[in-house]
Amino acid sequence: MNNIVWIVVAAVGAAVLLYMLVGIRVVRPTSRGLVERFGKYRRLAEPGFHWIPPLVDRMFLVNVTEVMVNAERQEIITSDKLNARVDAQVYFKVKSDEDSVKSSQYNVFDYKLQIVNLARTTLRNIIGTLTLKSANSERGKINTALQQTLREETQHWGIEIVRAELKEIDPPQDVQETMNKVVKAENEKVAAVDFATATETIADGARRAEIKHAEGVKQAKILEAEGEAFAIQLVNEAADRYFTGNAQLLRRLLTVERALQNNSKIVVPTGSDLVNVIGDIAGILPLTKPQVDASRIAARRGGTA
Repeated sequence: MNNIVWIVVAAVGAAVLLYMLVGIRVVRPTSRGLVERFGKYRRLAEPGFHWIPPLVDRMFLVNVTEVMVNAERQEIITSDKLNARVDAQVYFKVKSDEDSVKSSQYNVFDYKLQIVNLARTTLRNIIGTLTLKSANSERGKINTALQQTLREETQHWGIEIVRAELKEIDPPQDVQETMNKVVKAENEKVAAVDFATATETIADGARRAEIKHAEGVKQAKILEAEGEAFAIQLVNEAADRYFTGNAQLLRRLLTVERALQNNSKIVVPTGSDLVNVIGDIAGILPLTKPQVDASRIAARRGGTA
């Protein structure tokens, strides 16, 4: 009899111990727990150790970290009647407060699937109003519009939309080839315009340099002419002042100076006056030899005799 009692006690103790062990729950910092009792919400389980009565309470763990879902690729008809294959990614997380965790489980069924479907529908509505070219060039605006719509539609789900991004916008193969040719032609056009502008700039620079050079030569000649005019003026003033009545002699002296300054060779006939020869070169009448009184010549000859 005592053995049976001990067996019963041991069995009951093991059952109680097993019951206690089965009710142990540990919630990590990345999750929150929703505890339900007979299908009715009872409390929120924060990170840490928890014990719930088995068969009475149940705990559902909810991940509160950031999650990425991929809006599956789909074909969207743009406003210019072209099919574009579009793919997007949505980053979101369940808010960690009690109301948000409850809303993510009780206000929406499978919020991940719902976000994917909502993102696909929103993309069709946005890109369907754009041309293929504008859709490729305005990705930032599409991302902003997609994120704004998702935030508005999921605000009662207890979810925070972190960001939404277009992953790919692929046109049909033939359209892609045509677009590549257009882009290539535009690039070649820009390169040709840049080359023409550079050539024009070089030509304009050369023209300006020629003009500057011509102006420099002109200014040099003007200064040289002014210098010569000033020198002539000084010579004339000196001639008027110091060589009054001897202008013809002064002209001959100047001509002699110019003729001999470059080591010029002048052939002078025998018996000629050098000054008269240089004067002939200068275009001045030669000086006449002074007339000697005949009486003086005769007297000199008589004396000699």
